[in-house]
Amino acid sequence: MPSASASTIVFEQPCPIRDVLDRIGDQWSLLVLEALAQRTKRFNELHREIGDVSRQMLSRTLKRLEEDGFVSRTVYAEVPPRVEYALTDLGRSFLGPMQQLVEWADANHWAICQARLQARAKQRN
Repeated sequence: MPSASASTIVFEQPCPIRDVLDRIGDQWSLLVLEALAQRTKRFNELHREIGDVSRQMLSRTLKRLEEDGFVSRTVYAEVPPRVEYALTDLGRSFLGPMQQLVEWADANHWAICQARLQARAKQRN
């Protein structure tokens, strides 16, 4: 497939912030990226590590991350077939900002929960 120049690309979502955050900000993408941060893994290994994600949702999430260029999928011609998932260069470049977000969330989770409780209490009054 010929590569498109920047002037011929039609963006589904013209706002880059909304476009990227809509894709990686779902319930599972960050967990999948974090699970692949150290090394290549197979589907079942990812499923066990993440835990409470359904197989269908994990499959869907991996497909979306592959479509967006964060994850590569390699199929080996073996019986039974072996499929491995790994971060691409783009996926690895996101680990730093992702880690900052995770650290910020950890550091501020208590304050956010307190603010929610206060907002609910105000709504009741």
